[in-house]
Amino acid sequence: MHALLLAAEETRELPVHPAVFGVIALVILIGLLMAVLSFGKGREHT
Repeated sequence: MHALLLAAEETRELPVHPAVFGVIALVILIGLLMAVLSFGKGREHT
């Protein structure tokens, strides 16, 4: 239990602002969504 408390006290500073990680994740997810949508273009719905 004592080791768990010591581990919880350790914190690290991020190299960039946390919002940057969110923007990067959003851009990646939108890019993946566009890729998935582009595969279905031109096909008839079943």
